[in-house]
Amino acid sequence: MGLLEGKTALIFGLANNRSIAWGVTQAFAREGATLGISYAGEALKRRVEPLAEKVGCDFVAECDVSKDEDIEAVAKKAAERFGKVDILVHSIGFADRNELQGEYYNTSRKGFHLAMDISVYSFVGLARAFQPILNPGGALISMTYYGSVKVAPNYNVMGVAKAALEASTRYLANDFGPQGIRVNAISAGPIRTLASAGVSGFKSMHKAFVDMAPLHQPVGIEDVGNAAVFLASDMSARTTGEVLYVDSGYNIMGVPDVSKG
Repeated sequence: MGLLEGKTALIFGLANNRSIAWGVTQAFAREGATLGISYAGEALKRRVEPLAEKVGCDFVAECDVSKDEDIEAVAKKAAERFGKVDILVHSIGFADRNELQGEYYNTSRKGFHLAMDISVYSFVGLARAFQPILNPGGALISMTYYGSVKVAPNYNVMGVAKAALEASTRYLANDFGPQGIRVNAISAGPIRTLASAGVSGFKSMHKAFVDMAPLHQPVGIEDVGNAAVFLASDMSARTTGEVLYVDSGYNIMGVPDVSKG
């Protein structure tokens, strides 16, 4: 029997087979969850639908998370289809590519608003829309990155957005606690995804990460998926408001160990 047998999970943010959301989707399917998938924009439909078929998911819905009416429409469809939902995964982050290079002080007002709206407020909006149909003992999970607490060159406004997302995770954990619903975040090491491709210098950052992390191993979407299973399952029944690092230990290091170089 899988760890998520009998649970219904909705996953937002699937873009392609390299997405962190795809790692989560595969892990949830392996553990027996009933799945629903949401994607952003018609352009992604042709990539997402074949992936949904691979895991036997026939609930695939488009959702522009910058629009409250889209979020509410998906929540309504989910209620009609599943009745109740146990797990909500927010794997969404976006900033204008031009904001992910150079100095942070050059961030435009429009770019700042866009990053915060799509990367942070969408989690709050989804939580609000789905609150009435979430089962006690359920879980909300968001995806963050270490650039939220330390400077990652060129991550800029996304680092600030991820910091806000982590703060939102804590506040939502307090809000949903009385319902017996847990809210946590996963902070993964750098992974080569569609989103990371927009960060200037990402390839060099990725190599430096592997060299510096205590395990000296890259992180894959499968690793994040397995961590998400833990946070979504009853095994994490008393864990909420936390940021779980899945980064080969990178976040514990202060400076590189040059003696191993």
